[in-house]
Amino acid sequence: MSVPADAIALPTERAAARREWVVFVRRLARRRTALFGLVVVAVVFGAAFGAPWLTAYDPTEQDITNRLKPPGSPDRSGRLHLLGTDHLGRDLLARVIFGARPALMVGFAAVAISGILGMVVGLLSGYFGGRTDDVFMRLADIQLAFPFILLAIAVIGVLGPSLPVIIVVIGVSSWVVYARVVRGSVLSLREREFVQAAQALGSGDGRILVRHVLPNALTPWLVVATLDMARVIVIESALSFLGLGVQPPTPTWGGMLADGRVYISTAWWLATFPGLAILMTVLGINLFGDGLRDTLDPRLKV
Repeated sequence: MSVPADAIALPTERAAARREWVVFVRRLARRRTALFGLVVVAVVFGAAFGAPWLTAYDPTEQDITNRLKPPGSPDRSGRLHLLGTDHLGRDLLARVIFGARPALMVGFAAVAISGILGMVVGLLSGYFGGRTDDVFMRLADIQLAFPFILLAIAVIGVLGPSLPVIIVVIGVSSWVVYARVVRGSVLSLREREFVQAAQALGSGDGRILVRHVLPNALTPWLVVATLDMARVIVIESALSFLGLGVQPPTPTWGGMLADGRVYISTAWWLATFPGLAILMTVLGINLFGDGLRDTLDPRLKV
């Protein structure tokens, strides 16, 4: 009895894919800075999702009698404010933990919008070339020439500061990097033998883009998305610092920095701990992104 070729090929392909994942994990594990970044990012995500269980205080609850208490000060019930309290008596640790939520939400949503938009533009521009490429790249030049902060102020001034508005503004204004990176990959991929073979066999452009070009262009896109998330978090914090981000009483790291700058000489902890939260989160994402780039780069395989 003969065995179908597909029955042999399928397990072989699955085994090869598993081996590639094992090699990828081993290579990534050898990069200690990437592992440190991954641990930091995991801690931040865990704190954001488990915020209600990590602190006994309400981040918006005010207690004027306990205002500007230094780190480690107890309240009337004997519970400690590990990071102190702010100018309204709110527990700073609770606000820092809950402040991770809008930062990560904006980071993920804005990167998803800009990444998908940039991926589509890069695929179409690099694969079809010609007039399509010229139109998209001139739009990218116009986007880069327009100052982001002016765009943010104009849109937020008209629509009002809110989380959805911030996500859309950042997402729509950040697609250019993805488009250019994907376009550069597609320009080389469309000349490869497997793409030309698919064209010779009569495959349509849509099938070639989805089945052959997209999987090979996904690696640089993923690296850019990882690194860009850190930039988006900084932008969200900057907008909140300027009063253009998520509005009080919702805690945000940028808003806490803005509140703490008035008391920097008398209550250093108000600005220090939110600033450290931004620093560690962005550093962790950048370190993990660098390690991911080095691991996925075929020229650096060791």
